[in-house]
Amino acid sequence: MDKRVIFAVAGSGKTTLLKNSLRETSRTLILTYTVNNEEHLRSSIISRFGFIPEGIRIMTWFEFLYAFCCRPFLQDRLTTRGLSFVQPPLRIPRTNRQHYQDRGGRLYHRRLAHLLTERGLLSAICERLVRYYDELFVDEVQDFAGHDFNFLLGLSRADLSVLFVGDFYQHTFDTSRDGNINATLHKSIDQYEGRFRASGMTVDSETLSRTWRCSPTVCEFITGQLNIHITAHGTHSTSIEMVNDAERVAALHADDSVIKLFYREHYRYGCYSMNWGASKGLDHLQDVCIVFGADHWRKLGQQTLKDLPPSSRNRLYVACSRARGNIYFVEEANLRQFRR
Repeated sequence: MDKRVIFAVAGSGKTTLLKNSLRETSRTLILTYTVNNEEHLRSSIISRFGFIPEGIRIMTWFEFLYAFCCRPFLQDRLTTRGLSFVQPPLRIPRTNRQHYQDRGGRLYHRRLAHLLTERGLLSAICERLVRYYDELFVDEVQDFAGHDFNFLLGLSRADLSVLFVGDFYQHTFDTSRDGNINATLHKSIDQYEGRFRASGMTVDSETLSRTWRCSPTVCEFITGQLNIHITAHGTHSTSIEMVNDAERVAALHADDSVIKLFYREHYRYGCYSMNWGASKGLDHLQDVCIVFGADHWRKLGQQTLKDLPPSSRNRLYVACSRARGNIYFVEEANLRQFRR
């Protein structure tokens, strides 16, 4: 059984690779973290086959944990009533049901994978997987953290083919966190890859190592300024520009063909916009306007963006790599007149 994790760069074709790996007769479970990505995967598969083949199932991670893993084994014993996404109690021992379940019967999402492991169900869940599927695909694997990452590695040992894909540097969200569990998981890419190798998986950093989306100009900026290596398939030329002129800034703000990407609170500016991290997964954008706060703007001018905290640098990488065309950098202070 092939068990492989492919590390990609932005725009290199992760979804296309997964889609093209499927056959109409496949018995494949595809897991991902977000509802948006689930919908994107579903649309891509329909575009290939015209429908979702009977043996292919796409699920979000917590839908899978609750519906496929938990309810068949624990529903009667725990009388569960769905999931709770609030902070679980910190000082209740693991032997107490309230460590995993609130008083209303809802299971804490960030401890559900741990609950299944603690109850000794991982082996039975792997057997159930094999009963229904021949392949397990996981998209955006870099978002899995906490107990979920440990559980995912446990699933990878099931007797079926496994394919995980993701971009380490697009780690902007976590499926869950619980204290110090895997708190340093994303500290370095070498350490991260080592966790997969230690679980017996093949690590592939070549297949999706070049982007179809971004120009060489954008790739050079990301590589040189963010210290995230990315190269392009294409040779088309685009531009990257710092815009200070008030009239041009106002024109960019009003131009709905150019998305404005803010570090936070994009909704305050009354324009076509999103936050940096939330733009992950968008593949249709041409020119992009990236808005910097004062500290980020200063680092841009000093060419020290690579010194940003990893979470901020990763979000900026996501924002930059949305562009198929040009990138315009604007200081947030120059948009103050539009702030609500």
